[in-house]
Amino acid sequence: MSLPAMLLSVPSRILTHFRPSVNLCLPIWIDPPSPSDYPCTEPLPEVFNDPIHGHMEMHPLLIRIIDTPQFQRLRRIKQLGGVYFVFPGASHNRFEHSLGVGHLAGELVRALKRRQEDLDIDDRDVLCVQIAGLCHNLGHGPFSHMFDRKFIPKARPGLTWKHEKASVEMFDHLVEVNKLEPVMKVHGLVLPEDLDFIKELMDPKDPKDPKDPKKKLEWPYRGRPEDKSFLYEIVSNKINGIDVDKWDYFARDCYHLGIKNNFDYGRCLMFARVCEVDGRKQICFKDKEVGNLYDMFHTRICLHQRAYQHKVANIVETMITEAFLKADGLILFEGSGGQMFSLSATIDDMAAYTKVTDDVFEQILNSSSDELEASRKILQDVVHRRLYKCIGEARATRRVNLTEVEESWKDALARRARRVPQDVVLNPQDFFVDVINMDYGMTENNPIDSVRFYRKDAQNKAICIPQNQVSNILPQKFAEQLIRVYCKNMDETILEAARENFVQWCQDESFYTLLG
Repeated sequence: MSLPAMLLSVPSRILTHFRPSVNLCLPIWIDPPSPSDYPCTEPLPEVFNDPIHGHMEMHPLLIRIIDTPQFQRLRRIKQLGGVYFVFPGASHNRFEHSLGVGHLAGELVRALKRRQEDLDIDDRDVLCVQIAGLCHNLGHGPFSHMFDRKFIPKARPGLTWKHEKASVEMFDHLVEVNKLEPVMKVHGLVLPEDLDFIKELMDPKDPKDPKDPKKKLEWPYRGRPEDKSFLYEIVSNKINGIDVDKWDYFARDCYHLGIKNNFDYGRCLMFARVCEVDGRKQICFKDKEVGNLYDMFHTRICLHQRAYQHKVANIVETMITEAFLKADGLILFEGSGGQMFSLSATIDDMAAYTKVTDDVFEQILNSSSDELEASRKILQDVVHRRLYKCIGEARATRRVNLTEVEESWKDALARRARRVPQDVVLNPQDFFVDVINMDYGMTENNPIDSVRFYRKDAQNKAICIPQNQVSNILPQKFAEQLIRVYCKNMDETILEAARENFVQWCQDESFYTLLG
């Protein structure tokens, strides 16, 4: 039998290990090579199986970051905070969201690199963008936005703090304590330039002049030059809000909440291009995607209306906040050099903040300390669903700042309405007022006005698409304020009187009362 005929007759599993000898006419079969025969100098990427994006391949440097206590902490922080107390499927955490954002960041930057070689995107750019997406949520505290929007402003009034700032500080801490700088250099990063770039991507500056929104500021970054300005729009987009952070949490939150998601981020990945806009390079989308992007922002407002700002979820977070405020200073966390920090002070020390997660809830709830009795009682009410009652909801007819009017509103709500019996007494402290800002992401402005598009026959020319060229049935307003009033007193007589007072108060303030 000839050699070709012999090869055809050999099973494929044997052919895998077949090697003909140059000195012999007959084939020689050898043992399968072991991994040690071919030493690998760099670890292989690892694959995560995700319910949203399928199989996500992660670079070895990303794995080193993921396998740190500072990143693993995100497993114990609920993505949607108090919403889990209303939607039983909303049990997902900041950990899986961060993995998803890191994955999508890599997908988008690589798509731009393949599509437009003239952008000069290199492997360092790709890796830095992925790391920024992965680490953009490191600074979240217990119950996510409850911590930075409700707890910290009340615990430390006057302090300007946001979780993005903490993310940058936690990233520095993560790199330092886990000695990752040498590892980053091995994988081709240039320090400190690339570290600066990653942190700038995580918390970019607003490119517009606050005094003149039509004017762009001088280039404020050190990580990359101005001709790579488009890279600063991938993880957190300050120009129009279209970024991979939203792409992931829209899809992930809808999946876990059981809410239909009409936005297809895959089409945005497919049709994203970089064009020059006002002297800088900006990510643009094909003109036919304008409807898909309106669906994106509509998805955002629907999630806020149906889930993020659910009246029961909001009051659960308010009660947890009150419990945390009463416990602040009574539970301590060890930080750098053995120093102890209160709950609200942990944001000043990342070693202490690493230990702060949703577990604080259980720590208070299961404590036996007499000092924590007041906090424990509130959390017991949450667990037993003894929640404050929403006595009414209204739509504001003028822009309001709650901090300026909260106390006077409580006093007004406590005044007896005409139909309330004389023997019923309401106290201002019985009421809790919540003002909710609903918008498309840019207060009263239409975010699509800040998006640029291109046409099939002119792919390098950025254009605007006015709303009237899209549809006549799109929103005419892009923001509103809702006012919710809750009563802390559970007595039915008090609740009925509080509802009457709310109706009278809305009439006095010229607010529109809403059903439900």
